[in-house]
Amino acid sequence: MSPPLGVWFPSIRAHSGADVFTERLCTALNARGIRAEIHWLPLRAEYAPWSVPVPRPPGWATVAHVNSWLPQRFWPQGLPVVCTVHSCVHDPAFSPFKRPLQRLYHRFWIRRVENAALNRASRVVAVSRYTAHVARAVFGCQGIEVIHNGVNTDFFTPAPCELTNRPFRFLYVGNWDARKGVDVLSPILRELGDDFELVYTADRSGQHRRYPLPSNARCLGRLDAEGLRAAYAQADALLFPSRLEGFGLVAAEAMACGLPVIAAGSSSLPEVVADGQTGLLCPVDDVAAFVAAARRLQGDVGLWRTMRLAARERAVALFDEAKQVERYLDLYQQVCTKPHG
Repeated sequence: MSPPLGVWFPSIRAHSGADVFTERLCTALNARGIRAEIHWLPLRAEYAPWSVPVPRPPGWATVAHVNSWLPQRFWPQGLPVVCTVHSCVHDPAFSPFKRPLQRLYHRFWIRRVENAALNRASRVVAVSRYTAHVARAVFGCQGIEVIHNGVNTDFFTPAPCELTNRPFRFLYVGNWDARKGVDVLSPILRELGDDFELVYTADRSGQHRRYPLPSNARCLGRLDAEGLRAAYAQADALLFPSRLEGFGLVAAEAMACGLPVIAAGSSSLPEVVADGQTGLLCPVDDVAAFVAAARRLQGDVGLWRTMRLAARERAVALFDEAKQVERYLDLYQQVCTKPHG
């Protein structure tokens, strides 16, 4: 008789979206009665793995689930391993957003780590078709499956409302770096004027202070899950001009809360946002297009209501966390029944 499924996550604490992915998946597995546990490693395990002791997998674990950036030193011997690629920093589109030292680090260290991971893993998963496509092109790895990140649609739910705020309220959630397109928020808001406002979250590094915004913008600070849900509930739409996303979890969460999304039609975002149905996609960096989309949504309450309903329906149909968990459970069972090294 086979032992019960047990999932072990040896993971580097990087304070990133990959951390959120791991925590949410682990919690969801435990809620399903599947024993799952995270072993957090310090950040230096990524760039100086020899300085961190190797953890021993628990005796109950039957499969390990890792991030593609986890060095081989920390991969367990004797367990099948599922490896998730959250984004691909080797994408040529990523290059303009790298500092010189970061470019060297990615090229000469992370690329080596990921190449080893994708070749050794029992199964490789990418969080979007876009990320899978780039990873295949970079590493020549063909056996990459796509499992979109999940959203707890029982937690992230729409607020009952029939009319928009006055002024029309946009929300921005995310880090404040150039890759996220935050530098175009200010010209968009200045052009829109006082009939619109933006509320936004701060990041842990305080980078939002580097991008001065006009008076029709205000900071909500750092938010926990409850605060984030409240921010979605009080907004009319998500404004998300990101230039490059591995998946676009913020857009999926906003849609689960019934928010139309105005976003850049780049990288993985067209997989999340259905243009003209659950939001409006604009050319990257096209301030005029973002302004026109914002005014269109604000000026047509019927369209806004229709998009609210469609956004929620799409989030539940495609990105519900339960579907993500089912896909991973099926994958775990498959690798546990096959021989592994």
